[in-house]
Amino acid sequence: MEEAGYAFEVIKPEVEEIEDEAIPIRELTATNARLKADAVADIHPGAVVIAADTLVLLGETVFGKPRDRADAKRMLAELNGCTHQVFTAVSLMRKSDGMTSGFAVATDVTFKNLSEEEMAAYHAKIEPMDKAGAYAAQDFGELIIESFSGSMTNVIGLPMDELAVELSSGFGITPSPVAR
Repeated sequence: MEEAGYAFEVIKPEVEEIEDEAIPIRELTATNARLKADAVADIHPGAVVIAADTLVLLGETVFGKPRDRADAKRMLAELNGCTHQVFTAVSLMRKSDGMTSGFAVATDVTFKNLSEEEMAAYHAKIEPMDKAGAYAAQDFGELIIESFSGSMTNVIGLPMDELAVELSSGFGITPSPVAR
């Protein structure tokens, strides 16, 4: 957001995310994004609140954040050499005037075929515990990602092209020029 020229404040919402794998991934991420946005908007009703939720899908298996290091290792091993989807739902709201909107983005990501040593070395370079699928494209992603199709910023954490359109058209917010 900063690189794009937006002024913002990060506030971690105090909500318990829903982790029901019976709920379709698009609905689940949208529900969690709305829960997060609503919690922050209650405290800051005049602000435009942006909240997102990201999950990874491989076939029918949903990957959230790993429970522990062993779970992180399992996730990376299952994604190894495969194409999976990264789903991010974004919820925007301003409580003071009742403005709300939201959207979702899916990106296909193909992992390289990695040895156990390469996977262990990758996890040694990043903190996988707070990341859906136990990886971070922005942190040494070139070591594990072979290719992607769609929004790379979605995989990094926030689909910026789509967010910029939504902020501009729905809330009249445009970025300030970024000093270079």
